[in-house]
Amino acid sequence: MGREEWEPRAAAHAARVDELVAPHLARREARVKHPVHDFLFTYYSQRPAQLRRWHPGYGVRLGDAPPYAGLKGYDDGAVTAAYVASQRPLLVALRRLLAATAARPANFGCFGMHEWAMVYRADETRHDRPLRLGAAGTDAVVDSHRIACSHFDAYRFFTPAAAPLNSLSPSSSDRDAFEQPACLHAGMDLYKHAFRLTPMVSSDLVADCFELARDIRVLDMRAAPYDLTDLGFTPVRVETADGKAAYAAAQRSFAARGAPLRARLVAECDRLLSVR
Repeated sequence: MGREEWEPRAAAHAARVDELVAPHLARREARVKHPVHDFLFTYYSQRPAQLRRWHPGYGVRLGDAPPYAGLKGYDDGAVTAAYVASQRPLLVALRRLLAATAARPANFGCFGMHEWAMVYRADETRHDRPLRLGAAGTDAVVDSHRIACSHFDAYRFFTPAAAPLNSLSPSSSDRDAFEQPACLHAGMDLYKHAFRLTPMVSSDLVADCFELARDIRVLDMRAAPYDLTDLGFTPVRVETADGKAAYAAAQRSFAARGAPLRARLVAECDRLLSVR
């Protein structure tokens, strides 16, 4: 790909990302924290500058490309087959997890209780925000619901009192035995899986996954027990029948958006695993 082709594509990608991350960077400069939007930059390890850099993915050589000289995995403007081969354990593990998640029936009945279980009978909350129903009211909601969190990276933040209430026992070593496609955190993690495959996959795919994760995070926190109305987030009151219906409908929408992205990631893993 000549410079006259790849440079505009790289610039367009950077502009797309700049629009998405500008508010976060402004807050970071002002040292202002945001309980909803900062998550994608504090929990996940990808930095805004890394997200901003465009990569075409394995199989494309960039002509006249000094900015890519010395970058991880590159030689002479292209990701090398040797680098792809070195990532085989990651590719195998991710492909197994993504395929298993896609094949599992979606569960639209969790109603976001994972966030409630993270503050159940706790002396302090994970975010410096008031609880909509107060501590006692929040605990009562957890006590009155069946907790069925399938995502280890949410479950591991349950309070000690909440952990035994979960009907599932996911661990870091058996994610592919539990994760299911309606899970909000599994949907957000598509972004993590995509950027872990950088620079072997196109940055367009990474950005698509980032946008999905950003939108899912908003629902995740609107359905959480925190009061975020002063930040412009109306609550999804999952403690009510109407709130549950709204949450499940949003879950279905996000699962539908995530399915083709998950399929694209599986296809990329298959393509890269065929490199010799």
